[in-house]
Amino acid sequence: MILYLNGAFVGLLILANVVAVKLFSIGNYAVLPAAVIVFVFTYPIIDVIVEVYGKKQAQRTVKAGLITQILALVFISAAIALPSAPVFSQQESFETILGGSFRVIVASLISYAISQNLDVLVFNKLKTRHGQKKLWLRNNASIMLSQLADTAIFIGIAFYGVVPAAVLGTMIITQYIFKFFAAIAITPLVYLLVGIIRKKEGTDGAVALD
Repeated sequence: MILYLNGAFVGLLILANVVAVKLFSIGNYAVLPAAVIVFVFTYPIIDVIVEVYGKKQAQRTVKAGLITQILALVFISAAIALPSAPVFSQQESFETILGGSFRVIVASLISYAISQNLDVLVFNKLKTRHGQKKLWLRNNASIMLSQLADTAIFIGIAFYGVVPAAVLGTMIITQYIFKFFAAIAITPLVYLLVGIIRKKEGTDGAVALD
């Protein structure tokens, strides 16, 4: 099962980077990148890995995700730089969708590395304290704290000095509110995955992979 979780985690990360250029609105209250819909599902996957397979395995998964994103950036940059064939007339659109800006990419990688590792540390600390009990608490507490870090760091690095400070604050607040309620909404998914994996693995505790 760990292979499926790792595959889903890395796949969602790459997908989030691809759809990040699309913006959607929630009424007249917020404008958000489509990536948030995808990215919020990466945290429950990491929490499930910590819960079932332990802290070290989750840290390996986070590291693998970071390496994969860097490799994707390298290969996408190479693909953009390749000379276009005469029959290919969509080079500009291709660059717009997959290129992004260097500052945004750096912001994404830094916020990812910090927030995902923070999620692992907080979840593991609460698991050590509560054992098998209160999965809902460590899942939501770790995600909400790490998502706050992710949102503030990403928007701060990507848009500081580009938009007014008041707008910067609004962007952080609106995106975090969305992620906050999304984390609560997908808590049942964490219970479902943990239950399925423990039943399949035939264990009630963490599965050692070291």
